[in-house]
Amino acid sequence: MTLFSALRRPAACATLLLSLGLFGCASFDPPPTGPADDVSDIVRAAESAASAAAASAPASAATSDTGPAVAAPIDPLRPDEKVDLNAAAATADLWTRLRRGFAIPDMNTPLVQKGEQWYASRPDYVQRMTTRGSRYLFHIVEEVERRGMPTELALLPFIESAFNPQAVSSAKASGMWQFMPATGKYFELRQNVFRDDRRDVLASTRAALDYLGKLYGMFGDWQLALAAYNWGEGSVQRAVKRNQRMGLPTDYQSLRMPDETQYYVPKLQAVKNIIARPADYGIALPALENHPYFLSVPIERDIDVSLAIALAGVSRDEFHTLNPQMNKPVILAAGTPQVLLPYDNASQFIRNIGLHHGPLATWTAWVAPSTLHPAEAAKRVGMHEAELREVNKIPPSMLVKAGSTLLVPRAQSLTRDVSPELADNAALSLTPDAPPLRRVALRAGKRDTVATVAKRYRVTPHQVAQWNKTSASAKFHPGETIVVFVAQKAARGHTSVRSTKAVHATKGSAAKKSSAKKKAAPAKPVVKKKKR
Repeated sequence: MTLFSALRRPAACATLLLSLGLFGCASFDPPPTGPADDVSDIVRAAESAASAAAASAPASAATSDTGPAVAAPIDPLRPDEKVDLNAAAATADLWTRLRRGFAIPDMNTPLVQKGEQWYASRPDYVQRMTTRGSRYLFHIVEEVERRGMPTELALLPFIESAFNPQAVSSAKASGMWQFMPATGKYFELRQNVFRDDRRDVLASTRAALDYLGKLYGMFGDWQLALAAYNWGEGSVQRAVKRNQRMGLPTDYQSLRMPDETQYYVPKLQAVKNIIARPADYGIALPALENHPYFLSVPIERDIDVSLAIALAGVSRDEFHTLNPQMNKPVILAAGTPQVLLPYDNASQFIRNIGLHHGPLATWTAWVAPSTLHPAEAAKRVGMHEAELREVNKIPPSMLVKAGSTLLVPRAQSLTRDVSPELADNAALSLTPDAPPLRRVALRAGKRDTVATVAKRYRVTPHQVAQWNKTSASAKFHPGETIVVFVAQKAARGHTSVRSTKAVHATKGSAAKKSSAKKKAAPAKPVVKKKKR
């Protein structure tokens, strides 16, 4: 984000344009000053749609002064250098450059051979994976080399996500580099209503290489650093200490690790071998030139994703492949300071946005002042409830808690963009739309279990287990206190604090006492009737 701080001032943008020589570059024509006769039909359609959508009634947004919508496109790693795709260095083979930087010691084990066979038997998969990765590899190689790291690290997304920035694992790791939520937050990858930086191409690459550098500093060995990236630094440290106590070697192949981690570096080695000698494995790599696939266009104003796509003349899939971090149909300038676009589309975007006269953003952010039903929230911001639920991903039977940030229509008259504070800290909190619960204490009977209590009170065994800090398969001891939470109406019907079985036992005791009293009472005299 610091790369673009200077670009958020119009004077600085003009200076940068001159310093980059973009006014004399055919690929970056300045916006024409005449009428917009050459604007494409798709841009006109998007403009019309944006204008129509802007007529919806919104709530108020946060701050940002009006001004230019975008700044000049740049190479995010070399913002001060002019991009020349015809330069000799730009037409060199990126695969060759990548191979020259290999520096991690090679490994030759059965697991490496297993990986080679797996990839070699799936040439179509390798083709798709390398083609997808070709969008990002120049940027990653540049970043890796700038840090003085082995270029094998640029291949890590092949085994983490197959270079799919939208990938999500069963453990909730996300993005091209597969960051867990907590690790992502530690490395300043924001995750909120509007964006998930674990999927951001630039931010996640920066964070991944920061993390790998930190791990290498801890272990002094790239193979152990990679093991820690997969398994966790604490786990690798404990495995190393275990081997030290036993007098065993502490290299990667000598540690006791889970199967996935044992296969992690061999799998990377297999990919490295295929990239180094693709013909040996019957693999054809796509041609990769040594220049950026994408440029970064600094965003100065909030803008709808659909409008940005139309103005750039890029497909929706391609846009989201380069900008996968966006969670909503609007790009917030304060939270997403740039978009990535292919080289030619970046210049088209700059040209067409200068021709655009309608609203840029038809969406804004609104903070719920109190806990509301979605129907009430929708009424306040001028939306249909179904639309509010869909765009904000609100499931049925849930209320929006006070302080939650919702995406709502933006009034055409509103000129202020969403503030940095709201863009960075937006959160959506929900609570069940159900009557308040009342705590009820019970006395366990002889055969009471978590399952039987759950069935009796029409709740789940998991809930009963959670309330009583036990497992869902647990059995209660007779006389043990059990806690359940029930709806207020249901709770009113429970006058006893004991379980049903205990109540039955009490009734039985009362019946026995009643019977005993009857037996203890003096018998009434029997009067025999005389025969007449």
